[in-house]
Amino acid sequence: MSDLKVDFARHISSEFNEELEELCADLLKMGGLAERQVRLAVQCQEQFDSALVDQIKEAENAVNAWEIRIDELVATLIARRQPAATDLRLVLVVSKVVRDLERAGDEANKVAQMAQQAHESGKSSAVGLVEVRAIGDQVLRMLGDSLTAFARMDADMALDVARHDKEVDRTYQSALRSLATHMIEDPREIGPVLNVMWILRALERVGDHATNIAEHVIYLVKGTDIRHLSVNNVAETLKKAEDLAS
Repeated sequence: MSDLKVDFARHISSEFNEELEELCADLLKMGGLAERQVRLAVQCQEQFDSALVDQIKEAENAVNAWEIRIDELVATLIARRQPAATDLRLVLVVSKVVRDLERAGDEANKVAQMAQQAHESGKSSAVGLVEVRAIGDQVLRMLGDSLTAFARMDADMALDVARHDKEVDRTYQSALRSLATHMIEDPREIGPVLNVMWILRALERVGDHATNIAEHVIYLVKGTDIRHLSVNNVAETLKKAEDLAS
């Protein structure tokens, strides 16, 4: 993940600069932990290891702790500094990104729990490993890129993340069709396959949270809310906003 590219030297108060810098740095640390959770969860599904489950739980606790810390920093900043304009946008975006990172971590935790349940029940199977690896790689890239886009304040990179969400959806739907066919052909695999389907759903949700983060970055940089717009309409909307501002 890249270093933060925000100019914090524009404020008269050096303390305010430091507080904003601390807020963003903490968010990126939390993001790194959430990424680690997802990566370990995919590894745990591919080859179960109880040590990985313990590491994921530790990361989950750390992510939750960061969520509380950042929420407190946001509340203190708003109360003490009463930020306006771009500063207020930054603080609000941080508060929203925190939610998505925490929920992405929750989804990773679900993957680990389901992998553990399958292992302990003796119903673990190699079925679906290719699909899990494929969608896992996609959402990890999206999550990492969305955080890098925040660090760089790069709206174009964030827009690319949003575009990749459709690719994840296609991979997810294709995997479900393949797994459904497998269950029909071999009913003995119904239990393990359903477990994999839930794992794929959790990973797909990680991609959704990465997309949300990317949308927040675009709002932060461009001042335009693109939520609920189709990706095809986003570029046009941003262009119109730029034309109005110029």
